[in-house]
Amino acid sequence: MKPSNSEIVVSLCANGPLLVRGAAVIRDEAGKEHPVTRPVVAICRCGKTSRAPWCDGTHKLIRIANP
Repeated sequence: MKPSNSEIVVSLCANGPLLVRGAAVIRDEAGKEHPVTRPVVAICRCGKTSRAPWCDGTHKLIRIANP
Protein backbone atom coordinates (compact mmCIF):
# COMPACT_ATOMS: atom_id res chain seq x y z
CA MET A 1 0.00 0.00 0.00
CA LYS A 2 1.46 3.35 -1.04
CA PRO A 3 0.39 6.28 1.17
CA SER A 4 -0.96 9.50 -0.30
CA ASN A 5 0.90 12.75 0.42
CA SER A 6 -1.02 13.33 3.67
CA GLU A 7 -1.50 9.72 4.75
CA ILE A 8 0.52 8.00 7.47
CA VAL A 9 0.60 4.21 7.33
CA VAL A 10 1.79 2.06 10.25
CA SER A 11 2.56 -1.61 9.64
CA LEU A 12 3.35 -4.18 12.31
CA CYS A 13 6.23 -6.56 11.50
CA ALA A 14 5.85 -9.95 13.17
CA ASN A 15 8.50 -10.24 15.91
CA GLY A 16 9.91 -6.90 14.79
CA PRO A 17 9.40 -3.15 14.64
CA LEU A 18 6.57 -0.90 13.57
CA LEU A 19 7.16 0.47 10.08
CA VAL A 20 5.88 4.03 9.69
CA ARG A 21 5.40 5.53 6.23
CA GLY A 22 4.58 9.17 5.56
CA ALA A 23 5.33 10.68 8.98
CA ALA A 24 7.25 13.95 9.39
CA VAL A 25 7.94 13.49 13.10
CA ILE A 26 7.76 10.72 15.72
CA ARG A 27 6.95 11.74 19.30
CA ASP A 28 8.25 9.38 22.02
CA GLU A 29 6.68 8.57 25.40
CA ALA A 30 8.49 11.51 27.02
CA GLY A 31 7.07 13.91 24.43
CA LYS A 32 10.37 14.41 22.62
CA GLU A 33 9.95 14.88 18.89
CA HIS A 34 12.24 12.99 16.51
CA PRO A 35 12.29 14.33 12.93
CA VAL A 36 11.75 11.75 10.20
CA THR A 37 14.12 12.15 7.27
CA ARG A 38 13.25 9.00 5.29
CA PRO A 39 10.08 7.77 3.59
CA VAL A 40 9.88 4.75 5.94
CA VAL A 41 11.21 4.42 9.49
CA ALA A 42 11.29 1.44 11.86
CA ILE A 43 10.17 2.06 15.44
CA CYS A 44 11.44 -0.31 18.16
CA ARG A 45 8.89 -2.52 19.92
CA CYS A 46 11.24 -4.73 21.97
CA GLY A 47 12.53 -1.86 24.13
CA LYS A 48 16.16 -2.97 23.82
CA THR A 49 17.37 -0.69 21.00
CA SER A 50 20.37 1.55 21.58
CA ARG A 51 18.90 4.17 19.21
CA ALA A 52 15.43 4.78 20.68
CA PRO A 53 12.90 5.27 19.28
CA TRP A 54 14.44 3.73 16.14
CA CYS A 55 14.85 -0.03 15.69
CA ASP A 56 18.46 -1.20 15.54
CA GLY A 57 17.73 -4.90 14.97
CA THR A 58 18.30 -5.98 18.59
CA HIS A 59 14.99 -7.90 18.52
CA LYS A 60 16.70 -10.44 16.22
CA LEU A 61 19.36 -11.13 18.87
CA ILE A 62 16.76 -11.42 21.62
CA ARG A 63 14.73 -13.90 19.57
CA ILE A 64 17.84 -16.02 18.87
CA ALA A 65 18.87 -15.95 22.54
CA ASN A 66 15.33 -16.87 23.69
CA PRO A 67 13.85 -19.13 20.98
